[in-house]
Amino acid sequence: MFEDHTYESILNDMLSRVTNDVDKREGSIIYDALAPCAYYLAEQYFNLDNFLNLVSGDTAVGEYLDRVVADYGLTRKEAASAVRKIETTGVIDIGTRWSLNDTTYEVIELISEGTYSAICEQEGEIGNTYSGKLENIDNVNGVTAFLTDIITSGADEETDDNLRERFYSKVQAPATSGNVYHYKKWALEVSGVGDAKVFPLWNGNGTVKILVINNEMEIEPTLPATVYNYIETVRPIGATVTVASPISQTIDISANVTLDGTKLLEDVQTTFISTIGDYLKDTIFDTYSISYAKIGSLLLSTEGVKDHDTLLVNGGAVSITLTDEQIPVIGTITLTEV
Repeated sequence: MFEDHTYESILNDMLSRVTNDVDKREGSIIYDALAPCAYYLAEQYFNLDNFLNLVSGDTAVGEYLDRVVADYGLTRKEAASAVRKIETTGVIDIGTRWSLNDTTYEVIELISEGTYSAICEQEGEIGNTYSGKLENIDNVNGVTAFLTDIITSGADEETDDNLRERFYSKVQAPATSGNVYHYKKWALEVSGVGDAKVFPLWNGNGTVKILVINNEMEIEPTLPATVYNYIETVRPIGATVTVASPISQTIDISANVTLDGTKLLEDVQTTFISTIGDYLKDTIFDTYSISYAKIGSLLLSTEGVKDHDTLLVNGGAVSITLTDEQIPVIGTITLTEV
């Protein structure tokens, strides 16, 4: 809005208001007197422009976005700690602490003989990262412990982009009286939920089905139960709610590629796998077709690829159609240099 109010434009405007019988060249008395004022005014216009961005939902960031969405009853989802399985060679006490790399875990419950649940003391997705032999912190003698399965995934604090998306959903598609938008809003309020799809009347009158995925746009087996338990506390009386994970459809890709000499095949394959992963995530709950042409275009635009042929997606040369309860999952990617 104030992009035209630069230091140069303000100073020139100020100098233009001085009569021409006064020396206005750089270094003159009037120039040196007005220049600091012009600089200060330009700085204030910059701050004003930035201030407007910080109070608008489409451009606000951090705590300013929190304040914008708070007016609509939204709050940023906090980081959550992962709960993991620990398998031991002997009995350990509840409350003992263990470490692996830069994470630490406190044992909170006995699941079965030699198997415990432990909460990661570092909040966020870092608690999902490691597996392997643990080092004891509390001097537990004669027992070896291993960090194994994820019981409940840890989640980082909600990003600005995710919070903004929930804000748009709320103001553009109002959730009222237990409608579709209301159920999606409730699902997205649960920490660790990255997206949700709602099927009203999916099994007759009074039934609602909700599919949920995590922040990484992936299936997480424990997430539906968490979402269901939360929705049961807020939904209207009368509805029968089912919360589930979508069905995964593996996408396998193979192709022969001609390289341009700037990248090794291993580097090209790593980049292409990342690109395909992003493409598949972008289609989830939105586009129920995995485009054969799009995959070919992404491969051709991968750095290091000069050309390709014999491209196959799930063994064929056609697009893959998904049902509305399926999500694509990256499978085996095989590139062969020719």
